Amino acid sequence: KASTTMAEQYKEERRSSGMIFSGIFNSTSGINRLNQFIQAEPITKDLNPVYGTIQKLFTRNTDTLAFCEDKVLNILTNKDALFNADGKSNVTSNQMVLGQAVPIQGNVGISTNPESFATTPRGMYFADQMRGQVGYLQGNQIKIISDFGMKDYFNDNFNDLSGLKGTYDDKKNEYNITLCSKLSYQQFRPTTTTLSFNELNQGWVSFKDFGPECGTSLNNEYYTWNKGILYQHHREKDI
Repeated sequence: KASTTMAEQYKEERRSSGMIFSGIFNSTSGINRLNQFIQAEPITKDLNPVYGTIQKLFTRNTDTLAFCEDKVLNILTNKDALFNADGKSNVTSNQMVLGQAVPIQGNVGISTNPESFATTPRGMYFADQMRGQVGYLQGNQIKIISDFGMKDYFNDNFNDLSGLKGTYDDKKNEYNITLCSKLSYQQFRPTTTTLSFNELNQGWVSFKDFGPECGTSLNNEYYTWNKGILYQHHREKDI
């Protein structure tokens, strides 16, 4: 009936393994439908909840990467996959905003530490605290770079942390990961340990004495923030 009421009241719902998207936005033609959520259209995309909650979304070329707690998935954007009888797939154009979600091979996710994510022109770094691993995604392959001579260290020191901060130094081609310990009754502030993975040497090359809150590379320069103060690295001190 058109005048009937719903049996359940409206309430907030958390879609930890799904996405919902609005209408399109086009500044050229003056179309702004960001406030439209038409239920008659396919505006939702649900991932397998067995992979855990979605922690990080990242757009790569024409696809979208979803970093879940236990898995990394590649979601086709504005296209979908048609599967043949032999199991192989062909990509085809589609009106769907998000198409087939393809899990990337490897039993590794980003746990609940999306702040460990750092992107480079060649790939992406992230940490899986629950498994004691640090991963590097390039193309559709994930390398466990924590196994490069530091497997035992990360297995022992990824326990009981308050956070993992990942930054990328474009000038040195290094991924810096900062381990933040939890406060104890004897500590005034949490202690941090920063390690550097060098892409050229393919190994963990050094420990650093800084523990940034966040950081980024811009125009071949590396910047970090700590307590709201900006620091520029690899710069000679003024005399």
